[in-house]
Amino acid sequence: MALPAAAISLFVSSLPALADLKLCNRMSYVVEAAIGIDDKSATATRGWFRIDPAACRVVLQGALTADRILLNARALGVYGASPIPQGGNDTLCIAPENFIIAAARQCRTGQTPAPFTQVTPTQTDDGNLVAYLAEGSEYDDEQARLAGIQRLLVIAGYDAAPIDGVDGPKTQAALSAFLKNRGLSPDIVQSPNFFTAMIDAVQSPSATGLTWCNDTPHKIMAAVATDDGKAVTSRGWYRIDPGKCLHPDVIGQPKQVFSFAEAVDGENRTVKLKDKPLNWGGTKELCTRESKFEINEQGDCGSRGLSPIGFAVVDMTGGGKTLRFAMP
Repeated sequence: MALPAAAISLFVSSLPALADLKLCNRMSYVVEAAIGIDDKSATATRGWFRIDPAACRVVLQGALTADRILLNARALGVYGASPIPQGGNDTLCIAPENFIIAAARQCRTGQTPAPFTQVTPTQTDDGNLVAYLAEGSEYDDEQARLAGIQRLLVIAGYDAAPIDGVDGPKTQAALSAFLKNRGLSPDIVQSPNFFTAMIDAVQSPSATGLTWCNDTPHKIMAAVATDDGKAVTSRGWYRIDPGKCLHPDVIGQPKQVFSFAEAVDGENRTVKLKDKPLNWGGTKELCTRESKFEINEQGDCGSRGLSPIGFAVVDMTGGGKTLRFAMP
């Protein structure tokens, strides 16, 4: 989206008293949305509403009177560090799982502040309201759905790039290989549950490529690096929820692959056991930063405002490797 403001297409200056509010996703990501309802001196938030690419979901029903409607959206953890920029003039409280917060301007235990953007939805012919989540690519529904499929195919290790929402032999070959390897019928592509099936496949071990599996009770943030013989590129962070697996997007046939992973708590602070960080790395020092990154030049990390971290070499000679992160 360009979520903040440019991300959401909205019109009409006032909200009717009787109308359903619907969010429609024209992004190439499966997203979870939270809404804020600002009515005079009271502000409440509610989330999370999962919305697949090219799908819509009613997030408010019936008699709605509000001074303002606000929105926060996040991509699922399968995509790694959130690709959706967050911004907005209002900071309201959210929770990690499904929530309703009545007084959302003063966060309590288990709640965290997050930026919300004010939106003014479009009124449709049936009298209801709709707001669109959109990327800079400005996909229509068909393009958003195809781009969403392409993105998950790439994450699962299939060559469906570029992610552009344009169909062609390359995308179809990748999709056919994915369906065959996962034992899925071609008919499932038109199923409303297809994105769920794809995400389940991405979050399960694979016989090809690199797979991370989180066997701990903690959230894990991971980074991968590849050496193509000319340069080493490090990329992160990928979020791996407890009990889930994830395929980082390792493109091409790199000569070497490196991995680093670290367990974090609900506030993204490093988990420590006996005063030692709970992480999985090695001796290959590469550059990272705290936020989402892709770094093509290694060395002199500190002088460039980057953080050096020890990565482990991953043996990919068997064509595929699953790294399982467990408690010591």
